[in-house]
Amino acid sequence: MTWDKELGEFQQRKAFALKLGGADKVARQHNEGRLTVRERIERLLDPGSFREIGTIAGKAEYDAKGDLVELVPSNYVCGRGLIEGRPVVIGGDDFTVRGGSADATIKEKHIFSERMANQLRLPLVRLVEGSGGGGSVKTIETTGRANVPGVSGWEWVVRNMATVPRVALGLGSVAGLGAAHLSASHYSIMVKDTSAMFVAGPPVVARLGEPVTKQELGGWEIQTRAGAVDDAAASEEEAFAMARRFLSYLPASIYDLPPRGPRTDPADRRDEKLATAIPRGTRKTYRMRPIIELLVDQGSFMEMGRYYGRSIITGLARIDGWPVALMASDPMIYGGAWTADACQKIIRFVDLAQTFHLPVVHLTDCPGFLIGKQAEQEGTIRQGVRAMSAIWQSTIPWCAIIVRNVFGVAGAAHQNGSRLSYRYAWPSARWGSLPLEGGIEAAYRAEIDAAPDPKAKLEEIETRLEKLRSPYRSAETFWIEEMIDPRETRPLLCEFVNLAAPLREAGPVSFGMRP
Repeated sequence: MTWDKELGEFQQRKAFALKLGGADKVARQHNEGRLTVRERIERLLDPGSFREIGTIAGKAEYDAKGDLVELVPSNYVCGRGLIEGRPVVIGGDDFTVRGGSADATIKEKHIFSERMANQLRLPLVRLVEGSGGGGSVKTIETTGRANVPGVSGWEWVVRNMATVPRVALGLGSVAGLGAAHLSASHYSIMVKDTSAMFVAGPPVVARLGEPVTKQELGGWEIQTRAGAVDDAAASEEEAFAMARRFLSYLPASIYDLPPRGPRTDPADRRDEKLATAIPRGTRKTYRMRPIIELLVDQGSFMEMGRYYGRSIITGLARIDGWPVALMASDPMIYGGAWTADACQKIIRFVDLAQTFHLPVVHLTDCPGFLIGKQAEQEGTIRQGVRAMSAIWQSTIPWCAIIVRNVFGVAGAAHQNGSRLSYRYAWPSARWGSLPLEGGIEAAYRAEIDAAPDPKAKLEEIETRLEKLRSPYRSAETFWIEEMIDPRETRPLLCEFVNLAAPLREAGPVSFGMRP
């Protein structure tokens, strides 16, 4: 009286599942420079930690006696595992079975992984290749009908965006619903040269009279610059490392707080380079990223979305071990002015920080919104007031360092003006309703025209106003709370994060983050 027969059948079914789409399809995957879904899961997770759910789900073939002949597994593999000792839910598309299309999947597995992440309050990592559960033209023939479009279980995606970290990796050609899953994440990655993402692929687009290759249509350069995907990696292994690093800054869910990392960088560190980091000439640019590296824990800054909304730098970092959301102006791009796409980038980033209880550090050098015909055509002011409102809606601790410019409405959004924020200004700081350079000749036109030497008069007025707009004049009236030596910035930021740590509150926020 044993169960050897049944256990034998289980092992047989499991062996079929582990074959994926067959040796020839696996070889093709490898020949094209891509790993299989099971190889990806094993390399992303801590060794030996994967616990699969639905291993033998698929489409079976039986002989006349009802005995199993063949089993083609569902092309979605999912389960639980560990990343750096922390539990996660993981699910990946198997491109070796029908190219990841809908007629070879079991949609309940996709939904189950989303529900599992939500209800166990665990991060979800999705490895996307193919249509990710989307449709295929052949589905019409295999089902004998055309389906009315619908996305079963999308409500769990929406819930998870407001509840758990959702990371998506595009590891091949990604279309339709797969593209939606790649974009519907807190952090998304493509692999250079081997990944492509689009709503519909080149054969469909060619019918519109636009013959293009996959890379021309939706390669990593296209999608990262459009803001549809956050980052690109040189290889799948690098993409796995980036996903692991991103998760290290975040809590398992909104019901936890971001964990403190190791404290290996002195909190009282002062770097002399900061004293000369900002050039005296207001028209001269400088590089913000080296300044960031001098302020945060060494080597801890992880930039997100570098190629989109480039006048704003966003990323995660640690300060005295505490994870923070860091936002900084990039004066190398439009002088740090807020463009329409930079504003959209800010909204998404502030929402990420708010959702997962990350204090914000904002290094500001913003001359205002970008001006000009193109800026108006892109609706910059609409996107700008949305970004400003996102900052005003946030309740997370906030520290602003005014590095140089804060002008106009965009300049005012360097902090949440409705709440107490830490705010410091460097001696290089300049502020006002608008820069003097753009308004002196208009405001003093009559006085300049009436002068015997208009050029000398203009210089006289500029000198007078420059003295009046000294940041110390503002500090006299407490319009700016504190002027600081730039070399004191890191110790003050370390003080900020330690004061902010007990103010963080786990739990849902007032609004859920949308993709």
